[in-house]
Amino acid sequence: MPLICFASPKGGVGKTTLTANLADALQRLGHRVLALDLDPQNALRLHFGVPLSDRAGFVAGLAQGGGDWRAALRRAPSGLLLLPHGPTDLRGALDLAIALDREPDLLGRPVREMLSDPDLVLLADLPPGPSQPLALLAPMATMVVGVLQAEAISAALVPEIESGRFLGSGTMAALLAGRLRVVLNGVDLSSRLSRASAEAVARHLGYRMLGAISREEAVAESLACQRLVLDHAPASRAASDLREIARLISLALPPPLATAPPAVPAALPALGSQA
Repeated sequence: MPLICFASPKGGVGKTTLTANLADALQRLGHRVLALDLDPQNALRLHFGVPLSDRAGFVAGLAQGGGDWRAALRRAPSGLLLLPHGPTDLRGALDLAIALDREPDLLGRPVREMLSDPDLVLLADLPPGPSQPLALLAPMATMVVGVLQAEAISAALVPEIESGRFLGSGTMAALLAGRLRVVLNGVDLSSRLSRASAEAVARHLGYRMLGAISREEAVAESLACQRLVLDHAPASRAASDLREIARLISLALPPPLATAPPAVPAALPALGSQA
């Protein structure tokens, strides 16, 4: 199973929204996709219509030794698989950080189990900034997608992206930098500043620039409706951008099998079925 990690040097750039919608777009291209939420905001599930009352989660329980990750899986109507983070608080987040520092395999082992299915594509939504999940998963990744917002500060973050420093340090950063690709989110073509920021980032990053997403009300509306952009606003410019980026990612993946054996139990809870 290929692993694609979604990361960002800073929060508030639309990383989770991008992860959810590219997972959906890749599923529509014929790939079998598992979306894994490692961000403690636990927001990835909202894009797929998971009820707020559904407290299932995989990561939140790792500090207590975790359990079978398959028990927390949810299945979207499209067939896409979702593994929510689960609810947590400050104490829980600190306990998890300590547990992963002491025993990295609490996360590494189940992720390797997920990667053992060669036909599934695993998309991991990582916490913003440096984190233990980033340090653990980036070396396993086929591709690391760095997400930036089309704003002035993005130009200042380009050296961090180019060097791979936000992925680690020293030789590890240099090795992982070759797997890094960047998506610029929220590009407002009517704004001179947004356009200038986007052009500056694209000019500096060159081939590492995977694509850009137009800033549109439809993207925010989709989340408010707990729907995906390709369902809510399929004719929007943002939807077109998502399809193109998904196509480029797909080119780096093994072609989907025409028929594939089930990788998980058939009796998974469907999204929207929980009270």
